[in-house]
Amino acid sequence: MHDTKERLSLFWLFALLNYLYADCTALFAIVGSPNLSDAPHFPPWVLLASSVFMEIPIAMIVACRLLPFRPNRLANIIAGAIVTLINGGLTFVPPLVGARTPALPAYLFFATIETVCTSVIVWQAWTWSGVEAAVSSERIVRQPKAGITSS
Repeated sequence: MHDTKERLSLFWLFALLNYLYADCTALFAIVGSPNLSDAPHFPPWVLLASSVFMEIPIAMIVACRLLPFRPNRLANIIAGAIVTLINGGLTFVPPLVGARTPALPAYLFFATIETVCTSVIVWQAWTWSGVEAAVSSERIVRQPKAGITSS
């Protein structure tokens, strides 16, 4: 896989699947708790913010394949930086400063993978050259060699 568009799209898909499975794991922990009244109850604005956050990787899977080089590169850098900072910030910073108890070990595992993946997306987009984009978008059609005829 030498096409950067394809590689970035695949990284976004990988990150999205990790986000979704981490959320499913957290839901299993909530449903399995002895007292559901202790479960977190989020206001509608938190659910909306979470939905917008999840829409970023969903949209980037498609955007990576459809956008031309410059907007594609810029979108990947911006979107990757946003989700890396939000995910890393919400997962790793609060426990370090004692703002909340550490999350489930499984959630920390997924968050580490997600943060590394989106950091790789930013790095891949940052180092993506315009020359590579021009070469990969060309269609090379081979012509049959002269003098060879079929019988």
